[in-house]
Amino acid sequence: MKITICIGSSCHLKGSRQVIERLQQLIAQHGLEGKVELGGTFCMGNCQNGVCVTLDEAPFSLSPQTVDSFFETQVLTKIS
Repeated sequence: MKITICIGSSCHLKGSRQVIERLQQLIAQHGLEGKVELGGTFCMGNCQNGVCVTLDEAPFSLSPQTVDSFFETQVLTKIS
């Protein structure tokens, strides 16, 4: 499973660093280091919708406040 987070200027201002840090914490807490790969990219072309993230190519829009629910509903349910 690959999660790619936009680190372009617009997403950076909307909290991409916090999103990345929280995803790293959640991956470690659940022991998923070998199953979930994090990557960064520049502009995904959807700047108005917050921190742009793809999960295995599917687009999502996150904020630091929505990372935990994204992880629970999109990552853990597909790994289990």
